[in-house]
Amino acid sequence: MPTYDYRIEATGEVIEVRHTMALTPKTWEELCLLGNLQAQDIPPESPVTKLLTAAGVVKSSTLKNPEAPPCMSGGGCPGGGCGI
Repeated sequence: MPTYDYRIEATGEVIEVRHTMALTPKTWEELCLLGNLQAQDIPPESPVTKLLTAAGVVKSSTLKNPEAPPCMSGGGCPGGGCGI
């Protein structure tokens, strides 16, 4: 399940929540229900904004095989596409 960052407009705080791609909460109350968060002192109707992040980017050095795939190192992908 993907992780998304949301900014709570009332406080400026950024919170990370995991949920399916099909859902997009618009208020603090919706985000709390979705992410199983405690409401705190933030009004439930406070808007939240989904932030653009670089999630899913993995450095080859963190993988078991630290070498970049051929398409990333200029060698081309066999069969025309490696999915990267």
